Amino acid sequence: MRSMDKSPLVSLRAGAVAGCVGGACIWVYEALVWVGVQHLMPLIGIPRNAVGLVFGRAIQNGLGYVSYPLGTAIHFGFAMLWGVVFAFIWPRLRRRGIEATFAALVYAVLLWAIMHAAIALATNDHPNYLDPNIVIGGVMSHLFYTVPMALLVKAGVRN
Repeated sequence: MRSMDKSPLVSLRAGAVAGCVGGACIWVYEALVWVGVQHLMPLIGIPRNAVGLVFGRAIQNGLGYVSYPLGTAIHFGFAMLWGVVFAFIWPRLRRRGIEATFAALVYAVLLWAIMHAAIALATNDHPNYLDPNIVIGGVMSHLFYTVPMALLVKAGVRN
């Protein structure tokens, strides 16, 4: 019974840590692919990208250097939130025999759809979500978040 009392705290901590690691992994993907291969933005643009997605480019540009720490906070705040959500649903998935990596693949698509629907509702200044390149690139980047996040949650939540 005592371990059951600790499980919410264990899940919270595991999800937050795993979310941060996943958030760092998605930035590595963006640096390699979006910056290095596709030349979509400069490397320094990655941290401020979240501000533009949430509030629009005009606000992102208007905030100047403040958009860098704000974008970082938004990015890692959502990364931790989604990590914690996964950590709380992971024990139920495991009991049903669902492997963490498979769950991460599905979770990536769901997160991309939820996050980008929210972005589309929040501002008109967003990428063209009907463009297959945007969809594929977005889902791929979310895979680089969810797979390491799910594997860390799996290792950190043992209930």
